[in-house]
Amino acid sequence: MDRAALVSLAQKCLLPDDAAEASAIVDALTRDPIAVITRFDGDTLIGAAVASSGHKDATAAHLDLLLVDPAHQRQGIATSMLEELETKVTGYAKIVVRGNAPDYAWPGVDVRYTPAICTLQKLGYVHDTTAWNMSAPLPVPVAAKDRPLPPDIVVRRAAKEDLSALLPVVLGEWGQAWVTEIERSVLGAGGVHLAIRGNEPVAFAAWGGCHPSYFGPMGTLPSAGGLGLGSILLRRCLDDQAALGLSKAQIGWVGPVPFYSSACGAFIERVFFLFAKPLK
Repeated sequence: MDRAALVSLAQKCLLPDDAAEASAIVDALTRDPIAVITRFDGDTLIGAAVASSGHKDATAAHLDLLLVDPAHQRQGIATSMLEELETKVTGYAKIVVRGNAPDYAWPGVDVRYTPAICTLQKLGYVHDTTAWNMSAPLPVPVAAKDRPLPPDIVVRRAAKEDLSALLPVVLGEWGQAWVTEIERSVLGAGGVHLAIRGNEPVAFAAWGGCHPSYFGPMGTLPSAGGLGLGSILLRRCLDDQAALGLSKAQIGWVGPVPFYSSACGAFIERVFFLFAKPLK
């Protein structure tokens, strides 16, 4: 696969916010593909579909990326690539269109990618779930930063040396996908902030594990719940992202909408359809 050509195609096809991070998105979605389908006009890449094996559900193949150059859309290219891809992902019970954490860029298909939704439904993919991202404006409003830190808690940035204590906690409470995202945040271009009681991490928040504008994951142990640590750690991560010059951060696959709205003024901005199709 020609990475540069795929990044160039993604920049043409994706919404502006996504296109700005096309390089990181392509890297995230092509780490371990089980099938890559391409189409060319001469030597120019005009279409690509990428699938991976489910990290949480080994019976599912994930459609991670579907791109067609805007100049070549409505010619059946997406349909033909999907039909071919379905013949390549043998041994799977189903193909799903949903984020394959930790290697994902979106929860599903942004509803603004209407042609993609039409193509999926035409081919028998069923919309079974809806998810959403929230956007946090950057920098965080000053008024949102005034909550005091509990006196028995120390908050600081995580370093590589903290992973030996942090990762077992994350694995035990939240699973392997979050372990991988935390590692990528600490060791890559993102960051993690910790809340520590004694010598033990009791809460964390991360950013940049998928791509620079994404916040998460974030978690607090039950023993430290109700102390406001999530808000403190969230805002520290958002301050890091603001320092990169970002005007907003994406909080992916959000559950607690009121929490993020209150903690940092975040609002629902992106809505995604998730699909599934049984394979014969």
